[in-house]
Formats: sequence, C-alpha cells, structure tokens
Amino acid sequence: MESTIVQRIKSLDWSFHTNSLHEKGYTALPKILSANECDNLAAQYTQSDLYRSTVNMKRYQFGSGEYKYFKYPLPAIIDELRQSIYPYLSAIANDWMLRLGIHKAFPNHLGELLEQCHQIGQHRPTPLILNYNAGDWNALHQDLYGEVYFPFQVVFFLTQAQVDYTGGEFIMVENRPRMQSKPIVLQPNKGEAVIFTTNFHPVLGTKGYYRTTMRHGVSEVRSGNRINLGIIFHDAQ
Repeated sequence: MESTIVQRIKSLDWSFHTNSLHEKGYTALPKILSANECDNLAAQYTQSDLYRSTVNMKRYQFGSGEYKYFKYPLPAIIDELRQSIYPYLSAIANDWMLRLGIHKAFPNHLGELLEQCHQIGQHRPTPLILNYNAGDWNALHQDLYGEVYFPFQVVFFLTQAQVDYTGGEFIMVENRPRMQSKPIVLQPNKGEAVIFTTNFHPVLGTKGYYRTTMRHGVSEVRSGNRINLGIIFHDAQ
C-alpha cells in the first residue's frame, strides 16, 4: 500500500458504510492497514514510553488480558487514522442526533471535539492497544469515559485469525427495547477494521425512531496471540 492513510480513508465507499451504520449500528471496513503497518503497531506494544497507563483486565474484572492507553503525542499513524476518519463519522453522528430528537451537534473537526472534552476536564487520550493470549477475553462494555463522548469508535485488527490466533471473535450485543438482545459475531482479517456505535443507534419503528444500545467485547481466545488497535475519538477524564 503506497497511498497515504488519508487517501485510503477517502477511497472507502462511504455511501455503503453510512447505510450500514444507519441500519446496523456498525460497518466492517476492508483492509486499511498494510501487513507491515499492522506488524509495526503490534511490535510497539512493548515500547513503554508510548503509553500513559496499562490495564490488567482480570484485576478489574473486565475479562482477561491487557491493554495500554497511548499518551499524547500519539504515534503519527494513529493520529492520522483518528483525524481522517472523524469528519465522515461526525456527519452521521449529527444525523443520528436529529433522528432521535437530541439537541446536540458534533463539530466537523476532531480538534473541536477534543476542545469540548478539555473544557470539562477530559484531557487523557483514549486510543489503545489490546493484547490477548490463550484464555483471555473481554467482557461486554461501552467506552464512554465522561460526559462528552462521540457516538462511534473503530477497532483495527493487527493479527490474523486462524493464523496468529483462534477464537477471539469480536462480539457486539444489541439490546432492543421490549425484545430479546441480538448477538453479532465478527472475525475480520488482519488490517481490516470495524466502526461501531459507542453507546446507541437509532432504529425506525412504527412510531418513529427509538434507541437501541450496543455493547461490545471479545470471546475467549483459544490459542495464539490477538492484538488490536482501538481508536476512540473523545478524551477521558
């Protein structure tokens, strides 16, 4: 891949992905990162100077495994991903707010969203890298981190299912009002990504739009090593 991150993001079929986000609350992206880029990001897991904190998931009963939050300044490729994807999603986010009658508008540029975070004390960067080995898993959860949060986040897959690891499916559960929950199971390839709702998405019912909340997690890794890059757009308290 010789194109820049910005060019790769721009070349995506955003009409298709917009429709998918509207209809399902998530969309699967084709290969965005090259194998070398994935390998380089995964190798950075041991570079302690890149991170502001490390979380042992078992200690906090989040599951089993470990993840690390990057500190500012972010590595260039992560900053490019965050900056270049955001404008496409902010338009969809504002559409969602209108559909649900929520009086909130998200700015067109990520810097303005981060400034909103900083004004209320959310200063800590949230992009993270997650490391799972055999027996590890991640409980269903949402990544909100404070009063200001963006409706979308992205997970990039840095290792290859059925080659580097088995199991470890990406799980989402849609909690539908007065109905049973809907499970969604994905297993993207190395370099691919999933954009999904951070909290809820609008669904058209007989009386207009209503919210369905979604949580995400990871099923148990049966063997090998699964590494992911998470891109969250708002900062944390």
